[in-house]
Amino acid sequence: MTTQTTAATYAAEDAPTVTRLLQRQIMPAERDTDVIRLYVDPDPAALDADKFDIGSSRAAQEANAIASRIQNAAKVNAKIHPDQIESRTAFRVTEGESVSFGSYFNAFPASYWRRHTIVEQVRLTVRVQGEGASVIVYRSLSNGRSQRVDFATVEAGSGEYSFDLPLKPFVDGGWYWYDVIAGDQDAVVTGAEWTAEVPADRAEHGTVTIGITTMNRQDFCAKLLGQLGDSEQLDEFLDEVLVLEQGKEKVVDSEFFPAAQAALGEKLRVVEQGNIGGSGGFARAQYEGLKAGRSTYVMMLDDDVECETEGIVRAITFGDLCRTTTIVGGHMFSIYQKTQLHSFGERVAEYPFWWGSAPGVFPAWDLGERNIRSTRWLHARIDVDYNGWFMCLIPAEVLREIGLSLPLFIKWDDSEYGLRAKAAGFPTVSFPGAAVWHVPWTDKNDALDWQSYFHVRNRFIAALLHSKYPRGGRMVQESFNHQIKHLVTMQYSTVALRHKALQDVLAGPERLHDLLPTTLPVLKEMTKGYDDATYITDASQLPEVRRHKLPRKGREPSPVISGRAATVQALLQPLRQLRKPREASETFPEAEIMAQDAKWHKVARYDSALVSLPDGSAQAFYRRDRATFTSFMKQTVAIHKELALHWDDLAERYRAALQTITSPEAWEETFRPWLEEPGEDESRR
Repeated sequence: MTTQTTAATYAAEDAPTVTRLLQRQIMPAERDTDVIRLYVDPDPAALDADKFDIGSSRAAQEANAIASRIQNAAKVNAKIHPDQIESRTAFRVTEGESVSFGSYFNAFPASYWRRHTIVEQVRLTVRVQGEGASVIVYRSLSNGRSQRVDFATVEAGSGEYSFDLPLKPFVDGGWYWYDVIAGDQDAVVTGAEWTAEVPADRAEHGTVTIGITTMNRQDFCAKLLGQLGDSEQLDEFLDEVLVLEQGKEKVVDSEFFPAAQAALGEKLRVVEQGNIGGSGGFARAQYEGLKAGRSTYVMMLDDDVECETEGIVRAITFGDLCRTTTIVGGHMFSIYQKTQLHSFGERVAEYPFWWGSAPGVFPAWDLGERNIRSTRWLHARIDVDYNGWFMCLIPAEVLREIGLSLPLFIKWDDSEYGLRAKAAGFPTVSFPGAAVWHVPWTDKNDALDWQSYFHVRNRFIAALLHSKYPRGGRMVQESFNHQIKHLVTMQYSTVALRHKALQDVLAGPERLHDLLPTTLPVLKEMTKGYDDATYITDASQLPEVRRHKLPRKGREPSPVISGRAATVQALLQPLRQLRKPREASETFPEAEIMAQDAKWHKVARYDSALVSLPDGSAQAFYRRDRATFTSFMKQTVAIHKELALHWDDLAERYRAALQTITSPEAWEETFRPWLEEPGEDESRR
């Protein structure tokens, strides 16, 4: 046995290998200093407090995180001039100054490579010009503490320096990075690469079909296409960019489209189809990618993002070298505050069956205020259940094995797919260094408008398919509680939409494909006439606010409430709804409430109120209606009782239908009206 093992070891060592580029040093396109701190970090490291010193409560940890950001923001003095960005790969360090490349886009996420890939050692090669400049290599532990690993000094005006770095110590987390210190003259870091020796059968890189679903965002989408077309590095990885046009305002009519078309050439294809939602658009991209049969991967990419195209190359390279077939997702930065990391890793909490940030992640973390070297939580590896389809690379093998997206229109299609893939043995990795800039979810109104239907229906469908708890754990009780909150908040249109969502869940999976093109018009028609869904955009049309009485002791009800007080309000407010509303409240709102303060326990204290939308575009005149409350309450009780009683039977129906309704054949029938072969001038734009 020992002899055989030794022989196998020798055979492995003697096996031919090739050098693969894993990651290269990059600078922001167009010398964009708004995002420069995602590429280089000019400030000294100041690691924040350890969680064991702070305590276990989430509130204490969040308070410490805020304090750390404020403290660090006061110390951020170093400025970077656009002229220091010499090219897409070169950066100049001013005489006597130091800059760290321990940043989001240039640090090497060693723990992710250690955990998921066949790579065991990497080589960092840095090219520097500038007599006396120093290159110092660092590594970090999963708790954020860092140590110096190696260094080199430029002695002959310029040099190329290589460092061989093992991945063995990165089981739980940690990064590699390098700092550059200029001597008595400016130093230019002309380039740097992270490479690895890999088996010869991993020499060839995979290729990708990128699918972009778009609807009435023609300029945004066309600019994104231009970004993809302008990337020389991406070109050899790209088979096709497939735009699934589902809107009336066409991407081909954008003023930015001709440039994008010229840049992408024959690799761009625009396919027009009816509005069957994001899941319908992305499923079409998955279907077309499989049908063409040439791409290793199909990437889902939102139409309203700005993309760091280097991240696509990195995601493909990472996927190529994973031990097992793996979905590779990117991260999301805010398009409004571009150094704010909005999504770093997502999980579905099993008992409440609700999506959200993975344990240990602090959403909306601003790397402009506190970069990786100073942020302890960013050094622990974050494992996820799924990645949002704002940027997600799915291997064709996974699509062939588990099928395409569920026909959900929007919401929960990406998270359900990640759970389905995980159950089939295909993990998902949200990969550092691959990212887009996107409108944050917190700036949307999708929990109250017509999208609330899809939130509720699709979450229940996903739970019926994947929850391991009886009756989905807390699902039914939590849904009932939310309905009560919406009722006492006078959000009757949302209650109606949620009722329909649950009724459609109870109807079973058989008609999900048929409902794709028809549900949205039905939902919009349903909400007509409801006060909370009637938006007033003209300030002159707003009714006068008239209080029914002065606030007690001059204090307005607070939007912030303690646990005990919330419990008291939860008991009192449903009873209050049975009283007749004050007559004047029908004409004059009793309060005007900003969107961020429109919590259920505050709004429920009034018989009417003007409430702002989260995006600030309009207001709605909420009015309490006793008859509507009573009718909807009866429906709420009946629907949730039926869900609880029939959960197991429903789960069996959905699970039995899953393979059929996600198959390419089922989706092909849905796409049938738009599958006719167009003329040559229509299929290639």
